Amino acid sequence: ADSRLEEMEGRVVVVTAHRRENYGPPLASICRSLVTLADTIADINIVFSVHLNPVVRDTVENIIGSHSRILLSEPLDYVSFVHLMKRADLILTDSGGIQEEVPSLGTPALVMRSVTERPEACECGLVRLVGTDETKIVSEATRLLAGGDGLPEVVENPFGDGMSSKRICEVLISLSETAGPTTRIEAGEGTPFPMP
Repeated sequence: ADSRLEEMEGRVVVVTAHRRENYGPPLASICRSLVTLADTIADINIVFSVHLNPVVRDTVENIIGSHSRILLSEPLDYVSFVHLMKRADLILTDSGGIQEEVPSLGTPALVMRSVTERPEACECGLVRLVGTDETKIVSEATRLLAGGDGLPEVVENPFGDGMSSKRICEVLISLSETAGPTTRIEAGEGTPFPMP
């Protein structure tokens, strides 16, 4: 993990932006919005986990450069990134996967895309679609960071409760205890698999 993350004080805004449809002017708008937020909200630190794609890196580095309150980070390993998202006060992203993580973490997110394939995330109340317009990103982020925006305290994750692997293991153990060594069990309409 990046040691600079542990030294940060104050509120944290986590950013990811890497989708192809945001290359060019949309990504430039996203980057300008981050500079505006960092310049106007005194107590935030922005952590931008910058994708390795040179198209993304060049745009981000040209616009944000070495802004003192925007940390441009290499992509983090999954566990470190989840901890960072949990610590964050706000997430700005164009990632579909992060939209699925947000309800479990309880951290609000603004999705910098015009559409989402995960409308359930928006319906839960923690995720809002804002597009890539600089003014709208700044406005919505400022509103959320100011508090009192009616965000839900507790959210039921529309993507599940995180216990599916435990349930699958329990079923498999139960089946293995009742089946003989040569019994075959049909896995739905999939291929049968032998039990140990």
